[in-house]
Amino acid sequence: MILPEPAFTLGVEEEYLLVDRETRDLVSDPPPELMQECKKRCGDQVSAELMRSQIEIGTRVCSDVKVANEEVRELRQIIAEVTSKYGYAPIAVSTHPFARWLSQKQTEGERYIDLTREMQAAARRMLICGMHVHVGIEDPDLRIDLMNQLPYFLPHLLALSCSSPFWEGENTGLRSYRLTVFDALPRTGLPEQFVSFAEYERHVDVLIRAGIVEDASKIWWDLRPSARFPTLETRIMDVCTRVEDAISLVALTVCLHRMLYRLRRDNQRWRIYARMLINENRWRAMRYSYDEGMIDFGEGEVVPFPTLLDELIGFVAEDAQALNCEAELARLPEILTRGSSAHKQVSIYDSAIVEGHSRQQALNAVVDWLISETVR
Repeated sequence: MILPEPAFTLGVEEEYLLVDRETRDLVSDPPPELMQECKKRCGDQVSAELMRSQIEIGTRVCSDVKVANEEVRELRQIIAEVTSKYGYAPIAVSTHPFARWLSQKQTEGERYIDLTREMQAAARRMLICGMHVHVGIEDPDLRIDLMNQLPYFLPHLLALSCSSPFWEGENTGLRSYRLTVFDALPRTGLPEQFVSFAEYERHVDVLIRAGIVEDASKIWWDLRPSARFPTLETRIMDVCTRVEDAISLVALTVCLHRMLYRLRRDNQRWRIYARMLINENRWRAMRYSYDEGMIDFGEGEVVPFPTLLDELIGFVAEDAQALNCEAELARLPEILTRGSSAHKQVSIYDSAIVEGHSRQQALNAVVDWLISETVR
């Protein structure tokens, strides 16, 4: 039986933090008119998040990476234009450099109230943002098959996206502190493995019947079948401050999906490794981004990340050509050359301290850079 090729359509979701341009702190209680105007201009492509200082955008279904690029850029620009009228600005970053989670106000809504009632402080400190990439895979069993194989590559995607080195004014020493906050919730981390979509549904139904979750949207793995769309949703990445980096990672994500589909079509597959091994690379990405390399499980040793990235780009070269995103994929090594958002934030902070500025002034300088780069 010939396996029909999926559509490989795309949907991109980004969460931003809203800052006051004067204080650089988060806007804990923006006026309702702000969201109303955003919705007037963007419709259902913009929505509130758990905290009032957050705002989420989502593209429409995009036929390819270039369309996704146009939509993300346009949505970022609209949010920036609307918020600037109030003296605010969005920053595309996964944690604010110095804001306190205890000072934030929660968005009203039954879903958010239920979440914090159940999760308590683990949910109330969720002052974090992420980027989610949906790839259209119509066949549900193929979605599960790809979900079983894709986790090998999730740490690589995280390493290139890191943007959360600071938490409440402290350099955490991690490039992605966000996941240490998110992992405190249940049903997070690497996905489970299943033999079919039916088996996946049976496991979800156990939680639903027990009253633990209402539906599969309460499963927050790094990679999951979407509960709303016929897509596989990659959720491990931090928000990229530079839109070019975000789109390059979108390109890599969809190319990996097609590469694994192509292997299956040719009666091959990527080797499935134990979660304990992949979790080691996940931690390395959280701690170091790409600085200290990752474990090549086949070689049994830590390999420099530039070498791994070159191999990865080579693996999906055919797919990038087929999906018309070769240019976007080719920009990935630039992240290693100039540094991720996390690298740049720490560098700006350290340079300001060396120049004699106070810690708060140094943190303000980081926020100023985030404001400018988000819609550069």
